[in-house]
Amino acid sequence: MITLAVAVLTGVAAFIIGWYVQAGSSKRKLGTIEERSKQILDTAEREANAIKKEKLVEVKDEWIKKRQELDNEYNAKQRKIQSIEKQLNSKEESLDRKADSLRQQEKSLRTLDNELRDRAKNIQLQEAEAAKLVQAQTEKLERLAGVSREEAKKLLVENLVSEAKSEAALEIREMRERARIDAKKEAQKIIVQAIQRTAADHSVETTVSVVSLPNEEMKGRIIGREGRNIRSFEAATGCDIIVDDTPDAVVISGFDPFRREVAKGALERLIADGRIHPTKIEEIVGKVRTEMEEEIVQIGEDALLEVGIHGVHPELVKLLGKMKYRSSYGQNVLQHSIEVAFLSGLMAIELGIDSTIAKRAGLLHDIGKVVDKNVEGPHALLGYELSKKFGENSIVCNAIGSHHEDIEMETPIAALVQAADAISGARPGARRESLEGYVKRLERLESIANSFSGVGKTYAIQAGREVRVIVEPEKVDDIFADQLAHEISHKIQDQMEYPGQIKVTVIREVRSVAYAK
Repeated sequence: MITLAVAVLTGVAAFIIGWYVQAGSSKRKLGTIEERSKQILDTAEREANAIKKEKLVEVKDEWIKKRQELDNEYNAKQRKIQSIEKQLNSKEESLDRKADSLRQQEKSLRTLDNELRDRAKNIQLQEAEAAKLVQAQTEKLERLAGVSREEAKKLLVENLVSEAKSEAALEIREMRERARIDAKKEAQKIIVQAIQRTAADHSVETTVSVVSLPNEEMKGRIIGREGRNIRSFEAATGCDIIVDDTPDAVVISGFDPFRREVAKGALERLIADGRIHPTKIEEIVGKVRTEMEEEIVQIGEDALLEVGIHGVHPELVKLLGKMKYRSSYGQNVLQHSIEVAFLSGLMAIELGIDSTIAKRAGLLHDIGKVVDKNVEGPHALLGYELSKKFGENSIVCNAIGSHHEDIEMETPIAALVQAADAISGARPGARRESLEGYVKRLERLESIANSFSGVGKTYAIQAGREVRVIVEPEKVDDIFADQLAHEISHKIQDQMEYPGQIKVTVIREVRSVAYAK
């Protein structure tokens, strides 16, 4: 126990001693730490003061710099304000000067206004006096002249209108003359070139055909017993057979060339065969008619080939072939149409127009003349409807329908076809007309010219190609003579139909006669 107690005491003593030693060491360490901490704090305080001083210096410098900038900006604005103030003062002085000037001008204007009012009053007074003087002078002139003011004004207006009309008519005449000369030269050039390059047969068709006989005995066989053969033949063909004293020949008469051609061919075959009786006549006539219808198609194709046209409807080709056996004013319609086609094509080339379309329209322009006689209407419109029905070009259709002005022309080709048609019909020997129709046409020409005021005498000359009009010189002057010629020509165009053109010549002659005694 004692040992244990001693050990415990020793341990306690050792602990106490260690504790004191440790406490002393801790105190010494704490003292050292406090000193170091104090040193650190002092150092930090010195550094902080140094940094503070440095930052204070930087802030002060920045403040000084900013203040300097603000001072400079303030000074600049002050200078600008002073400049603006100077400008305002200058403008204010200028405005004051202008206001003074305006006041002076206003004062002057008031004075001038007063003066003008005085002058206006004086002018009004003077105008009133002048009006009185004019009225007095007018009344005096009316008394001296014997006419009123309105009558004098009317006379003056009439004189001015007459003078204006004379000047206008003179100017129009000069313009027409220039245009006529230029157009005539160009048209003549084109037409002459086309005519020179085109030639066509203009033999006049007749209404009879002559068939030669091998002998006189054949006439009796053609007549037959009691005339039965000739009656059968005439019934089958629609033509008359004239058996007269002409040796070795009979005449077939008929207005239809196709029927006449069928009759001629049938009679020639009957004569060659020798067997002539009603049954044989009907058989031969039927065969010849069938062959002729086939030949018509070939004739139409040949015409197309001659002109250089393709793609025509077969029905139109057939009608084209029929045109060979139709005549107009004694002119063969097919030959006329071929010539019109060539003329239209040549003139189209000269004018830079499609010559193929022009030739096509020219060739088909009279197709309406061979339409069945049961269909009524002008041949131009019938041809127009036919060409539309069979799919022809609209330009071609319009040219066909308008070549006699039954419808309005829509293209230059229509005018070319009309011109070519007139050229072909107007060639010497191309057409014929009866004496009665010829005389009536000349009388109509003269009556149209005589219907105008101031016309003394009228003469139709050169087979109706020219009308010479002699006017009364006291009623028609030189200027209006030109106008009268145009009016007569327009009336002839509107009221008559004729091939080619008609020249109207107005003659004004003044004769002064005096006698020496």
